[in-house]
Amino acid sequence: MKAKYFRYLLKFKRPGGTSRGVLREKETFILEFVENGKKGIGECALFRGLSYDDRPDYEEKLQWLCENINLDPSHLKKELNEFPSLWFGYEQALLNLRHGENLYFPGEFTEGKSAIMINGLIWMGDVQYMEEQIREKLEQGFHCIKLKIGVDWESEHKILQELRGKFSAETLELRVDANGGFSKEEAEVVLQQLADLHIHSIEQPVKAGNWDDMRILCAKTPTPIALDEELIGITDLAEKKRLLETIKPQYIILKPALVGGFAGSDEWISLAEDLNIGWWITSALESNIGLNAIAQYTFTKKSPMPQGLGTGSLFVNNFESSLQLDNELLWFKTR
Repeated sequence: MKAKYFRYLLKFKRPGGTSRGVLREKETFILEFVENGKKGIGECALFRGLSYDDRPDYEEKLQWLCENINLDPSHLKKELNEFPSLWFGYEQALLNLRHGENLYFPGEFTEGKSAIMINGLIWMGDVQYMEEQIREKLEQGFHCIKLKIGVDWESEHKILQELRGKFSAETLELRVDANGGFSKEEAEVVLQQLADLHIHSIEQPVKAGNWDDMRILCAKTPTPIALDEELIGITDLAEKKRLLETIKPQYIILKPALVGGFAGSDEWISLAEDLNIGWWITSALESNIGLNAIAQYTFTKKSPMPQGLGTGSLFVNNFESSLQLDNELLWFKTR
């Protein structure tokens, strides 16, 4: 087997507002395997400023992977333990090499027989922009909307109040993602305000790494808390277990590119289910290559909850997609 990679810069159609600032482009790396005339493709979806493997020797390690691609997978896994997005790309390219076409996890989803329900994502921005996005998602038929919050809580709170005034919790599920935007004291107030509005859950109310604060919040929160960034960088199984047993969150959010690919996600899911912790899967600004693989993997997990899978429509120069959104349902195009 031979392997090579190339760097690719995805450009946003419109700058995306996050708690980490405004994103205009997203760097990623595409990995290609060739064996006996067959090709496998995967995406090493590095997320600068967020990924555990955002480090100076990243491309060096990617080059090492290409040069040592025929080593035993268990040896490679050990070598790439601190490079979750590289392992994620490796898993995809290997699966794609085996199954061909745009396939990673063939089945009912890739046969076009079943779809995945997803949430509509609302990007941060001024009130008008956020309201415009919400209107669009509601018109498209979404029953679950996720809003990024934590930049201007006063305005964001007003938007949530207006939404809840128009739509009951039974009609519209609302999730919020704070990306660690609040202090523990602020979070205590916000959690109650969210509960008053019957918000489904809040992701990462305080910055990752504050296990004690998060544990205290999760123990008495009136609004379910989901860990997101908290999972990044924890690669040891015993440490994963310790995190979940210490904090006892209501949910965890799995981004395969950030938590060690499908193998890493499987570990987290198994631990969470043993502890009666809920979970769902989200994408993390991958190109259509990585998103396609994540969607196929997600379907195999059979979660009944709306998943956080964007459709790649954020970028002007994305790769061709096998995925198609019909209202809130994500389908695989068979033709």
